Amino acid sequence: MKKDVCYGCSSGCMRLIYTAMNGVTGKFMCQAAFFYETRAQRYYGELTEVPFEAAKLCDEYGVDTHAIETMVMWLSRCYQAKLLTDEQTGIPLSKIGSREFIETLLRKVSHREGFGDILANGTHQAAKTLGIKAQELITDYMTGTGYNTNYGPRLYITTGLLYAMEPRQPIQQLHEISVPNMLWVMRAAGMENVNVTTEVMQGIAKRFWGSEIAADFSTYEGKALAAAKIQNRQYAKECLILCDFLWPILNSGLSEDHVGDPSLESQVCSAVTGRVMDELDLYEIGERVFNLQHAIHIREGHKGREDDCLEEFNFNIPLKGDFGNPGCIVPGKDGEVHSRKGMVVERDKFEQMKDEYYQIRGWDVLTGFQKRAKLEELGLGGVADTLTGEGLLAQ
Repeated sequence: MKKDVCYGCSSGCMRLIYTAMNGVTGKFMCQAAFFYETRAQRYYGELTEVPFEAAKLCDEYGVDTHAIETMVMWLSRCYQAKLLTDEQTGIPLSKIGSREFIETLLRKVSHREGFGDILANGTHQAAKTLGIKAQELITDYMTGTGYNTNYGPRLYITTGLLYAMEPRQPIQQLHEISVPNMLWVMRAAGMENVNVTTEVMQGIAKRFWGSEIAADFSTYEGKALAAAKIQNRQYAKECLILCDFLWPILNSGLSEDHVGDPSLESQVCSAVTGRVMDELDLYEIGERVFNLQHAIHIREGHKGREDDCLEEFNFNIPLKGDFGNPGCIVPGKDGEVHSRKGMVVERDKFEQMKDEYYQIRGWDVLTGFQKRAKLEELGLGGVADTLTGEGLLAQ
């Protein structure tokens, strides 16, 4: 493998080009690079090229590696519980981790072939088709959209709103909370070369998330405002096609207080487009895009507050660990080390947080539907007319 850095990149991150023994090359990074690695290593007893081949196959079939990762987890549980067999499915479940298994699974799902036709509807729907015992094997590892629950609300609280309000895993938004926190954990563990101290974390929260208390993960206070600010910034960032590994620059070794500058993206946009805008102007673009997406979501059948929810396990299954943070360590009151291991989301406080979030958004608190005043303020009057005509706008 070798680094394959994007043109003009100042970090080089983890983007690698992998060359297999047969000469096939491809990008190998992040979740896609590792989603099949543990199972393949367990099956073969050593590191092989199978994880890379699995990632390439997903690319070629146009299949989401996140969805396949959780599907494999569920299939493994079904096989162990003797709910599914190789013969029933035509998939070698007894060889999970092998090249043969992943090749067969992806082919059958992509072509809706045999049992793959059931799986192609998604893991949750497949489990419903098989019955209650299969559904019970989906516990605390999968969201309603079939993704892993990394950086979940039992740990970071704020991310509960990000998960509840989005139709897919909002990974860029989740990173804005989780990445500085993991750096803070490293600093708390004694890594002096990491500059994210408690003071820096609080500075990030004040400058990027609206208040210092947004960096206190022992309380629900300040989290609704933080969620809205993160969404607006991240939607604007995505419109600018800025790298998620670099932007926003939350902490910096070059600034006196080691806290980043949230106005940089608007400066970049102004320089490139010639359209002068400040930080708030850019966030308004993000807010407009977010509201447009939400309106589309509502038209497609989303029921507002009723569907702005979390999977039940968040409220009743205690947190065991999280990606990159097995000890579930977060800053607490006054930056004290606080572990959320064994904790759940408190349902009443989550609902109160939603109330505050809807008020910040200018939406109707009772229904979670948008209001005409907010849409018109964002230049989306035509969207408001459409929603009114379909009875989907709050009065």
